Amino acid sequence: MEHTPSTHLEEKCSLEHIREIYNLAIRLFPICRSITGDGVRQTLHILQEIVPQMTIHEVPSGTQVFDWIVPPEWNIRDAYIEDLEGNRVISFTDSNLHVLGYSAPVDKLVTREELLSMTYSLPEQPDVIPYVTSYYKERSGFCMAEKQKLSLDKDRYHIYIDSDLKEGSLTYGEILIPGQAREDRNEIFLSTYICHPSMANNELSGPCLTIYLAKWLLEQPRRFSYRIIFIPETIGSLAYLSRNIDDMKPHTIAGFNVTCVGDNRTYSYLASRCGNTLADRTAKNILRFYAPDYISYSFLKRGSDERQYCAPGIDLPVCSICRSKYGEYPEYHTSADNLDFISPQGLGGSFDLYRKCLEALEGNHIYKIKCLGEPQLGKRGLYPTISQKGQYDDITSMMNFIAYADGTNDLIAISDIIGTPVEQLIDIAEKLIAAGLIVKC
Repeated sequence: MEHTPSTHLEEKCSLEHIREIYNLAIRLFPICRSITGDGVRQTLHILQEIVPQMTIHEVPSGTQVFDWIVPPEWNIRDAYIEDLEGNRVISFTDSNLHVLGYSAPVDKLVTREELLSMTYSLPEQPDVIPYVTSYYKERSGFCMAEKQKLSLDKDRYHIYIDSDLKEGSLTYGEILIPGQAREDRNEIFLSTYICHPSMANNELSGPCLTIYLAKWLLEQPRRFSYRIIFIPETIGSLAYLSRNIDDMKPHTIAGFNVTCVGDNRTYSYLASRCGNTLADRTAKNILRFYAPDYISYSFLKRGSDERQYCAPGIDLPVCSICRSKYGEYPEYHTSADNLDFISPQGLGGSFDLYRKCLEALEGNHIYKIKCLGEPQLGKRGLYPTISQKGQYDDITSMMNFIAYADGTNDLIAISDIIGTPVEQLIDIAEKLIAAGLIVKC
């Protein structure tokens, strides 16, 4: 019978962690972030307060990163639409989603028709402000709820955007945590992105969760090294890979793109391009036991930085575990993706799920039984001397573990085969090693 833990992951994360992660999201939410600019730097410096080991890097505008070029840096200070009497229709200070991302500066009078042509809304969701960007073609624009857009009834309006596009740089954060086996350069890779303005699940949940995973990792004994990055989506992953792929490719054994991990809905899994990497196997194993109702998506449903990490020639073993996956929930890329949409419990559950994945990877060895035939567990104190109904569940897991500890199966594979969680098998393996019955291959 398959062992399915009944504990809720949300209950396992400490109240302190839950409070800290959610409070960080509250602190970061008002900051206007984009793929470049001071909002990104401000965000990274706040994250650096939590993990001072983070280093912050700048990639100059105009830098070639594979087939792309780092764009000019964008910063914005204010923006609004007002009628000719000075009544504000929308204001950047009310919501930074009101401005089309990367808008060029503008200060002029426009007709109602001109304003409508540069204003974006969602007719199918008339009450929310959409998140819209124009990173690589210069234009100016605004975003508002469809209901508000339909209420524009003046002949002329004054539009104003105080922004600039100039030579600057793209900014990212990096945390490198060495493993304790220094001769073993195998790495686990975590990536999340910091380029979205005031939206909570996509994407404040990823950086808030990941910085506390980094803090937790620094407090643990570690077999592997960890490479953890906080980047602007797409252009940031391309920039990072262009600088680091030669070092990453031979050493990365598993990786996760951490995104959309803050709401309290069903978990989601997005496969790597091949779908069979150690990261995929770990994610599916942990989800099987602790969130069995999860939704599985193939790589054909990709849309975040896994596009770059799994691209042909890059081929890093990276997948994603989300809550509500980007593009699959109605609040996505709108003002409805706010601090009420995420929850401390959702963040806490996701933290524990990722923690279990990392613990599974740390404990994942190939084992081999040392004796021929079934070992006698009783003489080693591993088998009860009294036979009684209901006492054999743990013994059954131990015997099943031994049956597949043949020097070819790793711990995650054995867990998949016998239906026992990895964390339970780690305990069993330690007992069998102590009894001299198995060895790590």
